[in-house]
Amino acid sequence: MKVPVVVDGRQLVLTNLGKVLYPEAGFTKAEVIDYYSRIAPVMLPHLRGRPLTVKRYPNGVGGAFFFEKNAPRHTPAWVRRVTLPVPGSSMGRESIDFAIVDDLPTLVYYANLAALEFHVPMWQVSAEGRALPPDILVFDLDPGPPATIVECCRVALLLRDALAADGHDSYPKTSGNKGMQLHVPWPYQDRDTSAYAKALAQRLDGAHELVTSVMTKRLRPGKVFIDWSQNSPAKTTVAAYSLRANPRPTASAPLAWAEVEECESAGQLVFTGPDVLARVEEVGDLFP
Repeated sequence: MKVPVVVDGRQLVLTNLGKVLYPEAGFTKAEVIDYYSRIAPVMLPHLRGRPLTVKRYPNGVGGAFFFEKNAPRHTPAWVRRVTLPVPGSSMGRESIDFAIVDDLPTLVYYANLAALEFHVPMWQVSAEGRALPPDILVFDLDPGPPATIVECCRVALLLRDALAADGHDSYPKTSGNKGMQLHVPWPYQDRDTSAYAKALAQRLDGAHELVTSVMTKRLRPGKVFIDWSQNSPAKTTVAAYSLRANPRPTASAPLAWAEVEECESAGQLVFTGPDVLARVEEVGDLFP
């Protein structure tokens, strides 16, 4: 069934609204679109100007999925696109036409494609479509079992204090999966985010038994891996407020530092899309 709609003056055709994309929760495509439509006021500022990578699940989270960077041929002409070089592309491409989610119609368009996850880099493009220096530094905290997000919170506090000592603010969010991320506003166009992040991760690795800065799997059980490599210009991180492809429609939720300090069980920091909508209604956007 096709449903024509007008979103902020743009004509869209929504399809298969009754399809269940999260079978365990009975969460349908219509509910995914509704979530992204309602979360848009706080999510769009974290997507605007950033080349988009989506993770699409046409048959729901239990089915096949694919990452999509190149805007599909059927992308409406009003969706902003930029052509950027992608050296070393696994697809053998020299460049990719990335979409930019600057507005609600574009967000709804991608939600209708069953793009459950939205991923963006730590840099933006200029009005002319030129890649700009990073404006965010990110640390991705990944717990090695039996460690959980509880241990991630302990490491996040270590990072917060180390960053503050260097004069940096930091903002935590859940990944929507098992870990979390810290975002650090980065106004220094002439300073390398990757080098700084690596040095700080290695410093904490050397000082705290709970921390590892090395990706090697055998070194990670019971520890929290501080993934500093996400600061590579070629990497992306799940956007704040994005849904994740789990049995339930969990979302990447910005946190207050008090929640990180008080985390005693992994379940405390698991939020579904409806949970996140309620949080935003109560506290607004906790991300910079």
